[in-house]
Amino acid sequence: METPGKSGGKKAGKKHIKVKTLFTSPFVPSWSPLPQTDMNFILTTLKNKLISMGLEKKEEKVFRPWRKKRGLDPSSTDTDTNKEDPPKGGWTDVAARRQLALGINEVTKALERNQLKLVLVCRSVKPNHMTNHLIPLSASRGVPACQVPRLSESVARPLGLKSVLALGFRRSGCQGDGKDEAFADTVEAIIPRVPSLDVAWLQGAAPGVELQHNIDTKEEEGGQRAGQKRKLELEHEDSTLQPLKVKKIVSNPAKIKRKRKLKK
Repeated sequence: METPGKSGGKKAGKKHIKVKTLFTSPFVPSWSPLPQTDMNFILTTLKNKLISMGLEKKEEKVFRPWRKKRGLDPSSTDTDTNKEDPPKGGWTDVAARRQLALGINEVTKALERNQLKLVLVCRSVKPNHMTNHLIPLSASRGVPACQVPRLSESVARPLGLKSVLALGFRRSGCQGDGKDEAFADTVEAIIPRVPSLDVAWLQGAAPGVELQHNIDTKEEEGGQRAGQKRKLELEHEDSTLQPLKVKKIVSNPAKIKRKRKLKK
């Protein structure tokens, strides 16, 4: 028999709302604009370098005829498989390929390990948050990075790929190969053309953010002296990252509160 408080063996009542705690940032990262002349120079330099090196990914497809499994003998299948050649393909220069980081995932992993010296991102990537995380990563590692229009169209065809959304050049000695300096002249020519990244929490607070921070401190401590004192402390601090302060703690409505049993 079913109990009066339950129906169908399932819990009756309101569904608990799931709450996720997130830290949002008031700063919106954005790529610095690249002039037209610098864009043309970067694209032509990359294209000429890849064509001169002959770095390309080749894939040769092998035609395999379709057969029925039931109509074949085990002896005939063994002879047919031995006659077929394995598919041929790969990069023309493996050592040069190891010096590049192709794609957003590969560039992100290399940046986290501090293995890159230059990062180029295609401007046609949508949505924007797919590549926005590369801005603070590059700035914190001191790696020049910029967003180049038509990068995928210019670089993908010489490399034999469909698209190249992000391109990174590894530092010398990261892979342990003999051809560490294959792209050294290209990187040295491109780096002066790359604009600097503007990251507020790494290069100092923006004017608008500093003003808002001073207003908050004045309201909390109740005076102009407190705001000026806090501003002087921020200027004299050596560390670039500031400690996080929790102003308000919101209770979780999904938390189930159990009633304490009274001892008899």
